[in-house]
Amino acid sequence: MAFLCSVPTTMAFTGFHRYPFVHFVLIGLFAITVSAIDIFLEWNVALDSTIQPVSQLQPVIAINGLFPGPLINTTTNDYVHVNVFNNLDEPLLFTWNGIQQRLNSWQDGVSGTNCPILPGTNWTYVFQTKDQIGSFFYFPSINFQKAAGGFGPIRVNNRNVIAVPFAKPDDEFDLLIGDWSFDNYKVTRSLMTDPTIAFDSIPNIMLMNGKPPFGNPQGKAFESFTVTQGNVYRFRISNVGTTLSFNFRIQNHRMLLVETEGSYTNQTILDSLDVHVGQSYSVLVTANQVDADYFIVASPKLLNATEFSSLVGVGVLHYSNSVAQPVGPLPTGPDPFDINFSIDQAKSIRWNMTTGAARPNPQGTFNVTNVTISQTFILQNSEDVIKGSPHVVVNNVSYLTIDTPLKLADQLVNGSGVYQLDAFPVQSINLNASFGVSVVTGNHKGWIELVFKNNLEFIDSWHLDGFGFYVVGFGDGDWMAALRMTYNLFDPVVRSTVQVYPGGWTAVYAFLDNPGMWNLRSQLLKNWFLGQELYIRVHDNDPNPAKERPPPENLLFCGIFNKSASLLEHHHRP
Repeated sequence: MAFLCSVPTTMAFTGFHRYPFVHFVLIGLFAITVSAIDIFLEWNVALDSTIQPVSQLQPVIAINGLFPGPLINTTTNDYVHVNVFNNLDEPLLFTWNGIQQRLNSWQDGVSGTNCPILPGTNWTYVFQTKDQIGSFFYFPSINFQKAAGGFGPIRVNNRNVIAVPFAKPDDEFDLLIGDWSFDNYKVTRSLMTDPTIAFDSIPNIMLMNGKPPFGNPQGKAFESFTVTQGNVYRFRISNVGTTLSFNFRIQNHRMLLVETEGSYTNQTILDSLDVHVGQSYSVLVTANQVDADYFIVASPKLLNATEFSSLVGVGVLHYSNSVAQPVGPLPTGPDPFDINFSIDQAKSIRWNMTTGAARPNPQGTFNVTNVTISQTFILQNSEDVIKGSPHVVVNNVSYLTIDTPLKLADQLVNGSGVYQLDAFPVQSINLNASFGVSVVTGNHKGWIELVFKNNLEFIDSWHLDGFGFYVVGFGDGDWMAALRMTYNLFDPVVRSTVQVYPGGWTAVYAFLDNPGMWNLRSQLLKNWFLGQELYIRVHDNDPNPAKERPPPENLLFCGIFNKSASLLEHHHRP
């Protein structure tokens, strides 16, 4: 259920529910200054055993009975209110992958920022798509629940006053593609104590918008998009899976890459596109073939598609005048084991420096050609066994998820008794693997260099909440300072999720101008669940709410803190 109403961008949101009459009077008074709207959504989140994306008695997490969940369709600077009713039998949080939550990590929806929504209760997120455009998605962030669904698309459209660097397409399609396992997510979660399952198991099938591949006996339906010959369509593609990167292609059709995770790219014509876990792209497809049906394919990287045929996602591009299903072999893509193809393509995805995005000034106004780096973190992942259980570590530290959100502790007791700031080694590897509540300082309004080293045998993805980062370099083997000479500092693309190839490194720059407690994690669900994450605390001592938003009025309390709002009256952040 959704409701829309217009508000001026300068209106404060404190007290909307308390003073609804004033709220709507203000809307009337300032209608002529409207430049954003309020979007009100009501979500009932529940396990549904009737949807059955494959022929298994398997509950999925549905939102208002939908799997995938409903589209959040917004415009730059809109305010989104999502009232989440948790009808599961365990706590729940949603995170908004790529939405930067400007000055407001209270709405980020991860374990380090929010108390969970308990079963049988509801809680309302309120966040703004401040200064953003692009393609994103949401998903449940705790308890391994993403493996059961609960994900859905987010569009942030341009304001009408901003020119878009391509003609308006005739229609848009959201395409959420991801690997899927047949087991109940709770069963899989319980098996994460087994090193073989934790480190070596792979999913069973690839779904497109929650539907199995065309022709696969496990499914009752397949995904299909109807197009009209001569028209142009925007496909917003997201990898919502848990484990596998994939290569995306459409039979007999080329694609024009135009956007990724809020950045307009240099427009490149592609036969296929690698999409890594947690990433989102927009491509334009022209229906310029004879009226027929054509295969849409997403095949896994670093796996033999013949041996794992169910992990090849297959949908259909259906021309409106077509009378037959697609025929012939699936369109071939690059060798799934050809890492160089993927790296070369990644390097070719560049920022469009001349177009505006959320603002009219060109994206290239903000560039990294001559920035001064104030911090460098070198983060290496690996697998280990700690106290008899398998874990994934970063610099030999596996993140220990605790009951008290770090942001809440930061607000009330400056983190005392909950975490030790900067105990995590950002440029070295501890001698022995151990647990830690990893929180590190990010210099406010400083440039940080993050170097991700992947010591595992599969493609990893790293994501940073709260920011877009500039992807400046990829390389093989160990990173060293001299390799900065290979960076692209002219037009690196800005995004929030980046892949790291096996045995290789990826380097990104980020400008830490967004105060808050921000999650830096692997997008691979097992890696994240097993400890591959940390938090960057970007702090501004100025209590001015224009610098960072205060806690919301509906703030939840949990962990070591009494569930009483009176705590906020007796504690403040120094």
